[in-house]
Amino acid sequence: MTEQSDATLALIAALPFIGALFPGLMIRVGRNACALSAGWATLSALILLMIHSTVIWRGEVVVYRIDWMPMLGLNANFRLDGLGLLFATMILGIGLLIILYARFYLSREDPMGQFYTYLMLFQGAMLGIVLSDNILMMVIFWELTSLSSFLLIGYWKHNRAGRQGARMALAVTGLGGLALIGGMLLLGNAAGSYDLSVILTKREEVLASPYFAPMLILILLGAFTKSAQFPFQFWLPHAMAAPTPVSAYLHSATMVKAGLFLMARLWPVFAGTDLWFYLVATTGLITMLIGAKIAIFKDDLKALLAYSTVSHLGLITMLLGFGTTAAATAAAFHIINHTIFKAALFMTAGIVDHEAHTRSIKRLGGLRVLMPITATLAIITSLSMAGLPFFNGFLSKELMLEEAAHTSWLGNPWLVPVLATLGGLFSAAYSFRYIGHVFLGPERKDYPSHPHDPPFGMWAAPALLAAMVVVIGVIPQAVVGGFLNVVADAITQEHLHLHKLKIWHGFTPALGMSAIATLGGLAVFYFFTPLERIWVATPKPDAKRMYDALVMFLHRNLGRISNNLHDGRLTKFLGIFGATTVALGLFAYVSGSHTPGTREMIAPTLVDYIGTILLIASTMAIMNYHRSRLLVLVLIGINGLIVSVIFVRLSAPDLAMTQVTVEVVTLILMLLALHFLPKHTPRESNWSRRSRDATIAGAAGLSVAALSWALMTRDFETISGYYLKHAKPDGGGTNVVNVILVDFRGYDTFGEIIVLGIAALLIFALEEALMDGRASRKLANWIHEMRYSKDRHPLMMVVATRMMMPTSLMVGVYIFLRGHNDPGGGFIAGLVVAIALLMQYMASGFAWASDRIQFPYHAFIGWGVLTAGITGIGAWFNGFPFLTSDFGYVHLPPIEEFELATAMAFDLGVFLTVVGAVMLAIYSLSRIARRTGESVNVSPMDYDPSTVDPFEEGHIRNVRTTGEER
Repeated sequence: MTEQSDATLALIAALPFIGALFPGLMIRVGRNACALSAGWATLSALILLMIHSTVIWRGEVVVYRIDWMPMLGLNANFRLDGLGLLFATMILGIGLLIILYARFYLSREDPMGQFYTYLMLFQGAMLGIVLSDNILMMVIFWELTSLSSFLLIGYWKHNRAGRQGARMALAVTGLGGLALIGGMLLLGNAAGSYDLSVILTKREEVLASPYFAPMLILILLGAFTKSAQFPFQFWLPHAMAAPTPVSAYLHSATMVKAGLFLMARLWPVFAGTDLWFYLVATTGLITMLIGAKIAIFKDDLKALLAYSTVSHLGLITMLLGFGTTAAATAAAFHIINHTIFKAALFMTAGIVDHEAHTRSIKRLGGLRVLMPITATLAIITSLSMAGLPFFNGFLSKELMLEEAAHTSWLGNPWLVPVLATLGGLFSAAYSFRYIGHVFLGPERKDYPSHPHDPPFGMWAAPALLAAMVVVIGVIPQAVVGGFLNVVADAITQEHLHLHKLKIWHGFTPALGMSAIATLGGLAVFYFFTPLERIWVATPKPDAKRMYDALVMFLHRNLGRISNNLHDGRLTKFLGIFGATTVALGLFAYVSGSHTPGTREMIAPTLVDYIGTILLIASTMAIMNYHRSRLLVLVLIGINGLIVSVIFVRLSAPDLAMTQVTVEVVTLILMLLALHFLPKHTPRESNWSRRSRDATIAGAAGLSVAALSWALMTRDFETISGYYLKHAKPDGGGTNVVNVILVDFRGYDTFGEIIVLGIAALLIFALEEALMDGRASRKLANWIHEMRYSKDRHPLMMVVATRMMMPTSLMVGVYIFLRGHNDPGGGFIAGLVVAIALLMQYMASGFAWASDRIQFPYHAFIGWGVLTAGITGIGAWFNGFPFLTSDFGYVHLPPIEEFELATAMAFDLGVFLTVVGAVMLAIYSLSRIARRTGESVNVSPMDYDPSTVDPFEEGHIRNVRTTGEER
């Protein structure tokens, strides 16, 4: 097939998500505006889709590829062929009718804006599945359908059955999605690509894979759970607790069709194998029979239709499982027909419920007189579901029976035909019951509400679908014949020459089987009352009860296991992780071969020995005195300084500067936080447990040391050569570290400053929570355990910090400006400036410093992220990827020529974010300290609230108010 690239394909997939933004806003204008805001996005996507349909009809494929991580196979690729066109048309076409129907179905008490938002999200997820050309991207949309359908099914939050159905659907389809992820990863690995366009051409490679069986089983688990195949069929009927527009959409064109789409899409790769036949065809046949039999005896209108959906999904699955091109064509045709008549049937059921205020068949009957329009539409679509001539369902049912008649199971030629006929009989029976017990018979006097036909807006959608049922049933070849050929070619990846669709094929085995099914269905309907008594008296398993029992069992037992494992003890997690890692590493070392490295060591100097000894000594001291938190902080600072010296020794000045500044800021923050915590950690472990932990920690440390030794003593090519080569010509800077941060890996840096800003804002938010409520009262009653010096603001420190402030700021600016070509940069400069500001708070007090340093630290973070983001976006206007930097040289007499780079603007964003984040964190902790000081009841001669200082509150807390101590 020839391919044609078109970017509007991505727009089609995006339009429903864009449309989801508007209903919540437009509901303020009115219900009509809300519905129109959802309808325009669906209609626009449908129009664009129809524009592409002419290309698809010519046998071509429309694609659009967006490379994201091509080396990993992660690409946002879209593909539209006959199969995708069929499902996309169903999703958008039926979706448009559902939007119209829901406008008149939902009451004024229902939040319509919320409903349409959920509906559009679900529609977009379904479109993403059918248009994806990358199986990993398909999996993402697959999971999104589970989440959005959860919102739709549970839309009526006051309905307990709806909440249960939503949870059940999410649990079952979510577990299937996990299995699908594993299967797709195996499939992509076997095919050598995650792109569907490639996978469909790699049948031999996939079949030859040693993981073919688990791959297929995992993928089918995902498809079966989504399409409610046995034994996972129980979730779909319970999803009927959703509003009828949701049920009509899920049961006809979307959710349950996703599994069928997946099987049809991968049909060229898997079909024809024995494992495929016995798994898929058998599961479909069983599902068809079980769903149809249960549907006959359901009293709830939507329950009857829900189980009928299960049965027809099984029918289509069975056809796909047969593995022949004719069966695949029949499956595609029945997908079309089922979508049309089932959507109309659910809408008519919703109309009956809406007008009669009941869905119980036993309380209905005779509605043909009171609701003639609804009755006509329901009868037409029910006869199609029963498979009677001159309706579209008859044609695909005949094709199904024809294929079943020529299929043997384990060498038995009559088993499949007989069971398929029995399934058709059950289907006819529940269809006749839907007609006879709801619309025929005498008019009743005890309806819960007097029924009548609804306004045009509610029956317009099912009327259009009922008309299509008749038109396709009478002139099938003219309406869908050519399109079905295109769809069949896309499923099978072959150029098929299909026979013309027609009503009469002569006297064939399929016709005889169809006649038996129809007459048998009439017989079941005639003897329904005694058969129902037998059905009620017969013991049978309740799938929902079994599901609830399983959930309770898992909740009870797994909860106990989880509580024992996840008891909040970090030492247990670290111990398990460390021991497991060491064991795996030891196993790899013992079971593999080991060759000593050949790379020569750097000759150590006296400084290296001293630094190593100090590092070991301080680390051991931390382990020994870890219960004394203040001492541990000092020792950690020593460790950090020693590490910075090591960085200098290894010619990494940027890392050394970063390490030193980070150590200073971190130490001050931790000391300020320690102000509110006990200064000593209680002893929680006995001697044996500490010995065990020491053994695990020692083994882990030795393992990491051995791994580092093995790595550093081997010669291997690193990416550093690339950076050294391209830093100056591509990034315009000779400081390779800085160029990496602001250009080559600027996206990482951008993400890091966002995380840093979020962390600071979270600290501020937590601090706000501590300032109110119970936490505030606890702080007010807190008494610090230590005494502090009476000299709150040492004069020498005040003078020194104020004199150093301009110099420190100049150093920060200097480090910032030189960062692109010499050690420095925005991150280090931000920390230096933050330290300079922090020293003013420490030396002169909070009140003094805050009166003079009135920086909006929140805004600093925002402006920093915004500056970095705008700088990155600027690259798009030049046709380069996000955050690609540019540079040039400027000569301004009498100044010598100098360089200007866009990376400087990005570095400015880093600088602002770092300063804002550090200062906001310190400011937040300082406010808590100040609050604790203000809450102390002391004498005015001992305490002046105007001089409260966040770094002196421990002193204020220890001021005694008794006359004796004064």
